[in-house]
Amino acid sequence: MSVINFFHQLTAIPRCSKNHKPFIDFITNFATDRGYETFVDDANNILCKKENSKAKVCLQSHYDIVCLDDNATPPIIIERDGYLYAQNSTLGADNGIGCAMMMACMDSGLDLEYLFTSDEEIGLLGANDIDFELNSTYMINLDSECENEICIGCAGGVDIKGTIAKKEIIPNDGYTLYEISVNELDGGHSGVDIDKNIPNAIKLLSRTLKESNCLVLDINGGERINSIPKSVSAIVASKDKIISKDSFTTINKLSTEAKHLTILSPKIVDFLYSFANGIREYDKNLQSVITSINLALIKTDFEKVTVELSARSMDNDKLELITNETALLLENFGFSSSTNGKYPAWNPQTNELSDILLEAYKKEFPNPKLYAIHAGLECSILKHKYPNIKIASLGPNIHLPHSYNERVELASIEKIFKILKDVLMGIA
Repeated sequence: MSVINFFHQLTAIPRCSKNHKPFIDFITNFATDRGYETFVDDANNILCKKENSKAKVCLQSHYDIVCLDDNATPPIIIERDGYLYAQNSTLGADNGIGCAMMMACMDSGLDLEYLFTSDEEIGLLGANDIDFELNSTYMINLDSECENEICIGCAGGVDIKGTIAKKEIIPNDGYTLYEISVNELDGGHSGVDIDKNIPNAIKLLSRTLKESNCLVLDINGGERINSIPKSVSAIVASKDKIISKDSFTTINKLSTEAKHLTILSPKIVDFLYSFANGIREYDKNLQSVITSINLALIKTDFEKVTVELSARSMDNDKLELITNETALLLENFGFSSSTNGKYPAWNPQTNELSDILLEAYKKEFPNPKLYAIHAGLECSILKHKYPNIKIASLGPNIHLPHSYNERVELASIEKIFKILKDVLMGIA
C-alpha cells in the first residue's frame, strides 16, 4: 500500500492529544501482523522493532494531532488540485504523514527502529518523558513541512502563564451589555507562521475593548498554546455605542438585564492591548526569526482570568531573557506568573546524516538546503536524551497546520518518501 493509503487509514483513528489508546491499539496490531515487537512506555510513547534488530536508523514521528474541536470526529478527507484537505477540521498531516511513511516502511519489512511519540502538540510531553533504549546510529524525524529543506536545528520554547483575580461587583447604573467577538481568522502555527502577518484574534479584540472604554465581564479565546488564535469573544458593559475599527470584529447587543455586574480588572485589557505580540528579533542574513512570543489563550473562570503565551528563541540565553521579561511584565499588570513546558534549542550542526540526506535531496531538487526552524521539534529533546545519535528532520509540503485550512501536497509526499527509501537502503 502507498503512504497515502496508510494516511487515510490513520485519519479514521482518534488522535487528539491525550487520546492515546486508539492509536496504540491500532499500531500494535499493525506491527504485530508484520513481525515487529511493540513496546509502550509510561508516557504512551511507542517503539516498534524486529526481535534481535540490527537497525542503524530510527524513524520518529509524533502521533497526536491538533483538534480544534475537543469532540473531534474523524475528518472527511477531500482531494483537490493535488492536495489533501479536511472538511471542517484540521487534516492531521502534522504528523500523520510521518506516521504513514513509517507504516509504509514497516509494511516493506525494513529493519528499523520506529518511534511514535505522544502529546507533542501540547508541549512535547512524550519526548520529555521517553523511556526507551535506542540502538540506532541515526534518527530521522518526519515532522518537517517543506520538501526541499532538511532541518538540522530548531528553536527552544517555553509556555508562560499569568493569572489574575477577576471580580468586582458594581451596580448596573444604565449599562448595556454587548458580546464582542472575532472569528474565522486563518490561525496557524505560532512558530513557523509567526512571520506571516497572520492576525491574532486576542490582540484585535483588545484594541476594540481598550478604545471603547467598556467594562469587561467575561473573555475567552484561542485554541491551543502553540496556535495563533483565530477566535475570541467577550461580554462587556457600556453606556456608549461600541465601534470597532477592523472588519473581523462582530458586535451584538444583548437583551440580558442585570441589577449588578461582575467586572474584570481593567489591568487585563491594559496588558492585552499593550503587549508586543509576535517577532522580537529577526536575522536578515539567515532570513530567520530568532525570538518571538505569541499571546495564545485567555480564559475566564469562576475566580480568575488566565492568559497563556508561547515564547520561542533559537538562542537559549535569549529564551531565558524573553521569559523573564514577560513574567515581570505580567506581574507589573497585577498577574501572578509561572512557566512550564520548557525545552532547549537544538543547535544546528552538520554531520554524516545531514550529508547523506543533502546528497539524496540534490537528485530531486535543484537547490536543497539545510536550515533551522523557528518552532519546537522533538529533536531538541531527543538529541539531549540520545546525544550519540545523529538527527535530522524532513517532510513534505504541509501548509497552515493546526488550522481548518491545513493541506498537504500529494506529489511532495511521493518525492520525500522516495528520498527516504533511497537513503534507508543506502545506509542499510
